Amino acid sequence: MTDTSALEPVATFCGNCNCGCPQLFIDPSAADDRRVILTDDFGQRVQMSADQFSAIVADAKAGKLDGIALP
Repeated sequence: MTDTSALEPVATFCGNCNCGCPQLFIDPSAADDRRVILTDDFGQRVQMSADQFSAIVADAKAGKLDGIALP
């Protein structure tokens, strides 16, 4: 599992189990283009800028990601 002790937690997705749910963090010590971190339940991580994350959120709010969600 990825060490997240130095990161600021923002959100946990799922949280209804003990499987190491995906989580969203901010890394205040990272460069601007890698500050937002999304971890998965396999210990992998994706790092992106706040602008990139904002674009994902905007697309989700606009319904552009609805087709990939399970019913």
